[in-house]
Amino acid sequence: QVQLVESGGGLVQAGGSLRLSCAVSGRTFRWSVIDWLRQTPGKEREFVAAIAWSGGSTDYADSVKGRFTISRDNAKNTVYLQMNSLKPEDTAVYYCAIRRTGVKIYDVWGQGTQVTVSS
Repeated sequence: QVQLVESGGGLVQAGGSLRLSCAVSGRTFRWSVIDWLRQTPGKEREFVAAIAWSGGSTDYADSVKGRFTISRDNAKNTVYLQMNSLKPEDTAVYYCAIRRTGVKIYDVWGQGTQVTVSS
């Protein structure tokens, strides 16, 4: 059973940076993809970025392209989300989740980490 644990959230001023971590434990497969998503109250969860566990191909939402970078360290079983040039509208609870390539159904979610960007 895969488990995901996020960390690294916090309060930052607009224009600042944060790095989120998603520690992955348990068995993953070459077809696994780790996504970062975010949610604010009253809204649906929004896709932010994705990375293939094998191969490392990435994908980003248009709203974060050029500001956020997703990466992985397979030796540490950790996926990172480096967030730069943060904006107040980036404020949300950020989740990592695991799915299979080509499928938008998530098998496991982390508990989430709060990111708050002040103006």
